Amino acid sequence: MTATPLAQDDPVLRLCNITKRFGALTANDGISFDLARGEVMALLGENGAGKTTLMNILFGHYSADDGSVEVFGQTLPPGQPGAALRAGVGMVHQHFTLADNMTVLDNILLGTESLWKFGLGRGAARARVAALSRDFGLEVDPDAVIAALSVGERQRVEILKALYRDARILILDEPTAVLTPQETDALFDTLRRAVALGLSVIFISHKLHEVMAISTRVLVLRHGRLVGAVATQDTDRHKLAEMMVGAEIIPPAPSKATPGVPLLMLNRVTTAGLRDVSLTLRAGQITGLAGVSGNGQGALADLLSGLAVPRAGTLEIAGDTVTDWTPRRAIAAGIGRIPEDRHKTGTIADFTLTENAILETYADIPNSRYGWMDWRGAEQRAEAIIAQYDIRCPGPGTRIRLLSGGNMQKLILGRVLEESPRVILANQPVRGLDIGAVTYVQNQLLNARDSGAAVLLISEDLDEILTLSDVIHVISEGRLSPAFPRGTMKPADLGQWMAGQGFEYAA
Repeated sequence: MTATPLAQDDPVLRLCNITKRFGALTANDGISFDLARGEVMALLGENGAGKTTLMNILFGHYSADDGSVEVFGQTLPPGQPGAALRAGVGMVHQHFTLADNMTVLDNILLGTESLWKFGLGRGAARARVAALSRDFGLEVDPDAVIAALSVGERQRVEILKALYRDARILILDEPTAVLTPQETDALFDTLRRAVALGLSVIFISHKLHEVMAISTRVLVLRHGRLVGAVATQDTDRHKLAEMMVGAEIIPPAPSKATPGVPLLMLNRVTTAGLRDVSLTLRAGQITGLAGVSGNGQGALADLLSGLAVPRAGTLEIAGDTVTDWTPRRAIAAGIGRIPEDRHKTGTIADFTLTENAILETYADIPNSRYGWMDWRGAEQRAEAIIAQYDIRCPGPGTRIRLLSGGNMQKLILGRVLEESPRVILANQPVRGLDIGAVTYVQNQLLNARDSGAAVLLISEDLDEILTLSDVIHVISEGRLSPAFPRGTMKPADLGQWMAGQGFEYAA
């Protein structure tokens, strides 16, 4: 495809009256906007507002029911990602599109050269990937197999894959969701240099401070419609939040905790990813766990979920040492699990919302016995979760893969909290959620704490850790810091522990 020459002030991208329906659900309703050369335009909206659907239409993954997309003055054929790529559109997807059994380098090269080309130019490609990794602060081993990478490392590969293709229009769908603040700053520095050379960016994020830092203009979607557009310099985070949800957002204000008895204890536990870890989770207390992705958070989550057992040390539940630790035993012990990766370990993509809502509690559905499932009872449970947690979907029979990531997360949250667990493992519970949903989830965790649950909050967002946690630990290279009470640590202090400093002095 050959792009039409443009005048300097002509838009590089134009969407005209885009409408997309999924059955009775209208995901996009007559949306139109332009993108200028060298502009960073932020796209905001609640989970399920239609942002990702709109970008998938632009990139050719979906075909619009009405409307058109023009790139550099030429109308793109609908439903053809190849045409979008050739026109200079690159996209970093919110949901991973990586081949798990291939290496990082193979994933980046996939689709860029004929598979029959000798060597695929791997030497030059490796050097270029190394340079991009260094320049963008997205360090990852090019020879690592994707299946062995953490969620954070997989997101870095997605970003590198898009950058490798020299896009002139770059769609970033939640690109910093699993990046550290330092990596985000490095990405923004490079984006600013690229934008100065003419790159145009559509930036989708629920992190309003990032929107204010990187964008020049903000568009807001609500229920599939464009409800506002404003220059970034003329607004602030509070106004944007109100525009997104149509109401004032009141952030959580945790009361002082009243810790009770220990409900779960680790005594000098060592596993494949943990080193001599001791941890106490008490009733009525939120314990925050901070750390850079890949430093043992996954190993700790697997241990508490019954997916791993101690190689050394002991695990106690309500004062009793556990020897036959399994996922079934963890569920029976009242441990509710909000997993880090809602796609890989939190849901089954082709199952319905009803089926996903009962994955861990199907045996408890009333009138289900002797191998027969009371599907009407299961559907009623799913309907209650959908209503209580404001899950935007056509109904309980919807395949969960058709939902936005945020709405998937709400289903998982509802599935866990409706069982009133004694211990809640909340691993990145608000990742990818809009500001309204974040506030709701955080308040639900506080309510669970106040009802007597012990909560382990694993998060890479230090603001979230500092706001919600009654005590804070830092994990680094599988080691756990001492417990720091609320108010005793600042972000810089936690950052030093996250970098490994302080462990050599800890008792």
